[in-house]
Amino acid sequence: MDRHFDLVVIGSGSGNSIVDERFADRSVAIVEKGVSPLDSFGGTCLNVGCIPTKMFVHTADTARAPEHGAELGVDLALRGVDWPAVRDRVFGRIDPIAADGERYRASGRDNVTLYRGTARFTGERRLTVETADGPVTITADQVVVAVGSRPVVPDVPGLDEELGHHTSDTVMRMERLPRRMAVLGSGFVAAELAHVFSSLGVETTVVARGGVLLRHEDADVADRFTELARRQWDVRLNRKLARARREGDTLVLDLEGPDGAETLEVDELLVATGRRPNSDLVDAAAGGLALHPDGRIVVDARQATSVPGVWALGDVSSPWQLKHVANHEARTVRHNLLHPDAPRASDHRYVPHAVFSSPKIASVGLTEREARAAGRPYVTSTREYSGMAYGWAMEDTTSFAKLLADPATGELIGAHIIGPEAPTLIQPLVQAMSFGLPARAMATGQYWIHPAMPEVIENALLDLALDDQEIPG
Repeated sequence: MDRHFDLVVIGSGSGNSIVDERFADRSVAIVEKGVSPLDSFGGTCLNVGCIPTKMFVHTADTARAPEHGAELGVDLALRGVDWPAVRDRVFGRIDPIAADGERYRASGRDNVTLYRGTARFTGERRLTVETADGPVTITADQVVVAVGSRPVVPDVPGLDEELGHHTSDTVMRMERLPRRMAVLGSGFVAAELAHVFSSLGVETTVVARGGVLLRHEDADVADRFTELARRQWDVRLNRKLARARREGDTLVLDLEGPDGAETLEVDELLVATGRRPNSDLVDAAAGGLALHPDGRIVVDARQATSVPGVWALGDVSSPWQLKHVANHEARTVRHNLLHPDAPRASDHRYVPHAVFSSPKIASVGLTEREARAAGRPYVTSTREYSGMAYGWAMEDTTSFAKLLADPATGELIGAHIIGPEAPTLIQPLVQAMSFGLPARAMATGQYWIHPAMPEVIENALLDLALDDQEIPG
């Protein structure tokens, strides 16, 4: 039998957060795909993304502390890593949260019906859900598509399920740590997980198609990160994986590079070559939804799709694969569902991101390359951590903050930090850009605690070659 709802939300990540007590007078369905171990309730971030990875990163940071002890006059040693304890600490916290979230939605409170199964559009605002009890057809006045994205596995001979490779969905739940691991990819997932496993004692090789890691970062940041990565991992740049095969317990990877063919033998392979939106899994095209060439659902500033009454948010429609963007877009959709006569637009002007590797990276706004390509006038300044007192305390000789500003207005147009606490240090710069605070006013119109790490930001602001500007107040 068909069942009609006021609202259907497909996806239990950020989309799930839309439905609160304000929807108590509406009939609501939430659909979450499948019942496999990889289909935990709560979405990518909670189960296989940002939250577990950062819990592992904190452990990795702790494990690396002994490496820095000698230069500070402290004799430290890493005596061992209990992988099951590391893994179970993470998922022992996450799995109950996912289970509790599903239990709450399945309780039927707040007029919510939970369907477990893959939803597919069969028409405008019409879906078939393949549940364990058989297919169910549901329709709705409003539909929110928030089904996220999934890892991409390149089409390489031998690289299939039988090979036993991992993606970010599975690698954090391994039974044991391997002795040798290859990480295929050069983006933020590859960088973060290479840091995790190398810090826990795994011999780590990073295989990248390009000539630099994290190539989408500002060039100075990407170059510095690649330089530092080579000190801790076996980094193979300008390499292509031509073939993969298993010989007993060993994975054999045939690589093609600038010096010809190479063979790499490892115990585990992590494929981290990007993600693709899950629009195909819900057959968005059959629902009449317009798509970008890369598969993302087309939305306007209000998060509305090409079909009236259908909204989309997060990785399935956004060019930013970031939880804080998905959460922001979910708030936009919630408002527009509740206040259709006074719609809001999402604000994507200054979207920051961070890479929790070693070293850490954070960025917001334009890179220098993007500013040049856009013909945007700019001035830039770079300050090393080593130029501030707290940098001396850390014996840091490799980290820096780089700023770009509009010479006419003095407002920041980009900020890029590589080094300890970069994801925290970037936040006041995001705030300044979002609220139009000029760089000179930001630097001189407030106190900066001395000696503390934010002084690197203060000094970079002061170094910008800007005309003197009035300080508010």
